[in-house]
Amino acid sequence: MNGKNIDAEFAYGAGHINPLKAVDPDLVYDAGEVDYIKFLCGQGYNTINLRTITGDSSRCNLATRPTVWDLNYPSFTVSTSLRQFVTRVFHRTITNVGSKMSTYKVIINAPKGLSIQVSPSVLTFKSLGEKQSFIVTVGANLSTSMISGSLIWDDGVHQVRSPIVAYIPLK
Repeated sequence: MNGKNIDAEFAYGAGHINPLKAVDPDLVYDAGEVDYIKFLCGQGYNTINLRTITGDSSRCNLATRPTVWDLNYPSFTVSTSLRQFVTRVFHRTITNVGSKMSTYKVIINAPKGLSIQVSPSVLTFKSLGEKQSFIVTVGANLSTSMISGSLIWDDGVHQVRSPIVAYIPLK
C-alpha cells in the first residue's frame, strides 16, 4: 500500500494469499459458525431466512444481533459522510499459532484524516493456541471519497497486517 493509492486496500484485500507466508501465519483471527450466524442476524436476517441458509434450527434474537463490525475479521471498515467525523470501535480476538512464547507490538499506519488507536498496544503469548483480545478505535474525517491505513502486529520476525478503510458510500 502507498499513500498515493487511496483505494489500495480494495485492490488486493485482506484475504489475498501469499503461499509462503500462509504456511506460517503466526496469528489468526478465528471466526466460526456462531460468529457468522451472529453476523447474518446483525445484517437483519430473520430466523426463517437464517434457517434457510444454515439448514438447522438457528435463531436470531437479541443475543445474536451484533453489528457488522463485531465479526472477528482481520479488516476494519468505517463508512461516513464528507467532512463528518465518525468513530467506530471494533473488538477482535487473535489466536497464537506461531511461536510458543511471543510478544507482538502494534505498528499503526494512519494517514491524514484517519486516526487509529489500539488497546492494548502489546500482546504477549505464553503458549500455542492462546487467545488475546484487543480493541481498535478508528476515527475518520474524510475530505476524499476513501482513505486507507493499517495496523500491524510485529514480533520482530513476523508481521500480521490488517487493513483499515474509511469511505463515503456511493448514493
